[in-house]
Amino acid sequence: MSGMMAAPGSVGREVQFELVERNIAVIRLNRPERRNAVNGDVTRALSWLVARTEADPAVAAVILTSSTEGFFCAGADLSAIADGRKDELSTPDGGFAGFVHAERSKPWIAAVDGPVLAGGFELCLACDMVVATRTARFGLPEVKRGLFAAAGGVNRTARVLPRNIALELVATGDPLDAERAFGFGLVNRLAEVGGLLAEALMLARAIAANAPLSVRESLAIARVANEVSDAEARRLSDTATELVFSSEDAAEGPRAFLEKRTPNWTGR
Repeated sequence: MSGMMAAPGSVGREVQFELVERNIAVIRLNRPERRNAVNGDVTRALSWLVARTEADPAVAAVILTSSTEGFFCAGADLSAIADGRKDELSTPDGGFAGFVHAERSKPWIAAVDGPVLAGGFELCLACDMVVATRTARFGLPEVKRGLFAAAGGVNRTARVLPRNIALELVATGDPLDAERAFGFGLVNRLAEVGGLLAEALMLARAIAANAPLSVRESLAIARVANEVSDAEARRLSDTATELVFSSEDAAEGPRAFLEKRTPNWTGR
C-alpha cells in the first residue's frame, strides 16, 4: 500500500485486520474489556482501514465483526466522553468511529452477535448488509437516557424498517430481536451462535465471485435509489452502463460463460 500513511498502532491491537481467501477482508473490533466501545484508537484504526480497503484492488468485500462472541460494539466509550475527549470519537469525513459517514464503494457486511445497541447499531446500519446470530438484538436506547442517536441511527432505522416499526424502535428505545429484524429485512441472513463468521463469509464469497466494477457501480446506485428522483436514477444508471460495458470485464464475463470457465476479473 505505497503512498498511504502508516497504520495506527491500534490496528492489530484494538481493531484487527485480516485478508482471507485472497479478496475478503475481515475487520474485528477487539476491546473485549470494554465490549468494543469506540474510543479514539478505534476511531483512528477504522478510519485508516476504510481508506486501506478502498485503495486495495484485492479487496472485494469487507466483514465488520467482533473478536469476541456475545457482543458486537457497546457504542461510544463513555469514559472518553467523561474525560472531555468526545471529539476523538469521530472524524470530519467519517463521522462517529471514523466510519458511519465514510464514503465507501466496496460492500461492507456487519456480522453481529448479542446486543447491537446505540452506537453499535449505528455502525451496523452504516454497513450494506447484516448477518446476525439468532441471539442478536438491535436498538437505539438513547431516548431512555435523554440522548439522541446522532450518528445516523434514527434516519437509517426509518429507511431500512417499515415506518411504524421504525417509529416504535426510536420512540421506545426497546430492542428488536433478530428473528423479527430478519423478517423486516434489516438482517440479510441468520446464523447460529458459533457460525456467525462462516455465514458472513458465505455472503462475502457470493459478492466477491462477481466482477468488481459491476458490483461497485451497481451498489452505488442501489444505495441512493430511494433518495433520488427517477430521472436522476436513470442518469446515474446511464453513466454506470457506459463505464461497465466499456470495461475489460464486460468482455471477459460473456467469454468465460461461453467457454464454461470461471471468469478472471481484472476490475478494469
